[in-house]
Amino acid sequence: MRQKGKNKAWAGRFTDAPHPAVEAFTSSLAFDKRLALYDIEGSVAHCRMLVKQKILPRAEGEKILKGLDSVKRELQQGTFPFVPSDEDIHMAIERRLIEKIGPVGGKLHTARSRNDQVLLDVRLYLRDEIAAIQQLRQALQRQLIRLAKRHCETVMPGYTHLQRAQPVLLAHHLLAYYDMLERDGARLQQCAERVNVLPLGAGALAGTTLPIDRHYVARLLKFPAVSENSLDTVADRDFLVEFLAACAILCMHLSRLAEELVLWASSEFGFVELPDAFATGSSMMPQKKNPDVPELVRGKTGRVYGHLFALLTVLKGLPLSYNRDLQEDKEPLFDTVDTVKGVLSVFAAMLPQLIFRTDRLREAARGGFMLATDVADYLVEKGMPFRQAHEVVGTVVRWCLKEHKQLEELSLDEWRHFSPLFDRDLFPRLTPEAAVDRRRSYGGTARTQVRQRLRAIGEGT
Repeated sequence: MRQKGKNKAWAGRFTDAPHPAVEAFTSSLAFDKRLALYDIEGSVAHCRMLVKQKILPRAEGEKILKGLDSVKRELQQGTFPFVPSDEDIHMAIERRLIEKIGPVGGKLHTARSRNDQVLLDVRLYLRDEIAAIQQLRQALQRQLIRLAKRHCETVMPGYTHLQRAQPVLLAHHLLAYYDMLERDGARLQQCAERVNVLPLGAGALAGTTLPIDRHYVARLLKFPAVSENSLDTVADRDFLVEFLAACAILCMHLSRLAEELVLWASSEFGFVELPDAFATGSSMMPQKKNPDVPELVRGKTGRVYGHLFALLTVLKGLPLSYNRDLQEDKEPLFDTVDTVKGVLSVFAAMLPQLIFRTDRLREAARGGFMLATDVADYLVEKGMPFRQAHEVVGTVVRWCLKEHKQLEELSLDEWRHFSPLFDRDLFPRLTPEAAVDRRRSYGGTARTQVRQRLRAIGEGT
């Protein structure tokens, strides 16, 4: 005799009801509720296919569809009665459907398993979320373009090893992040193609004996492809790993920008001022203005990395096909989606309000012997091999350091002390603006190149 309260879909095999601790430990309802409307969408398509294939009588199918619509309204209105015994959102919806329309509601699960059902829900969910993330990414790119257009004349120091290296345009620097985000978009688009594959019909692991039409379901749900191997289908989480990896790279890019803003907003750099609305103060030190927003972006990047490695670790030892370990895929996925959308949104809101200290940027671009490469290139144009020119200019820099002089301060006689090839035509080159504009190679920092890139981007957006 069945124990009172034993109401699980799989209860027939068992004598005892689940221990309360096991029920609490195995339930995913607390976090997979967000799949509810996708579960309804998939169930509607599945029901229509069962009717089309005459696996389910049309009258029963119509009754199920009306019941699903009623359940959907409850979910949308926030009146759906969840109960502690619901293992997951799928069982919660099925239980409520049966409550509404009676035993016929149990026929909805014909020819499907929760193994392929949950994958359908996740793929539908992720398809929408990738599209939403892409929109936020593009919005951030547009803010970078606007900033770059405002700073096509602003010269700043470019860095390698966090040491001043060569002058660049601030616009060129900002567009580097545009290109990073463009690659992120390509990765997400490629991921979306692999997400957009119908898993429903794989069953628990081996397909079904019933005459289902998977391609019909795919058309109803706008999936351009149907999975090929039922074992692989229910075990596959590659598309989630790929999505988490793409998000990890995207967050890494934004973390690099965040780190630069933290550095640039410091008194030591003074290149940028963060808007008050995107900074915080100290509870003890009245003078402080802390770059908490970019700092949190850095911190949340580690969180996204953690989700990627968590899922990889879950998957690395799993035999085919389905294992309950795979339930652990959803919390990393959901939190990554929320985190990435939050980071992109706050950055897009903050960037237009950044105040760049163009005077400090230009001043910084004038020091640190950043025109040394231009001097070496000058000698190359006069016929000197680059390695020799490099050595000559290195000697000049060493002498300047000893004499406390900058390259721009040397007289022609002083230059000729190091090489007779130096002449008066060197002097017009010894400004950051001239150095920037001479870098006209494709993809370089010259104003002509940057403006050309902005035009090309403008045509593509």
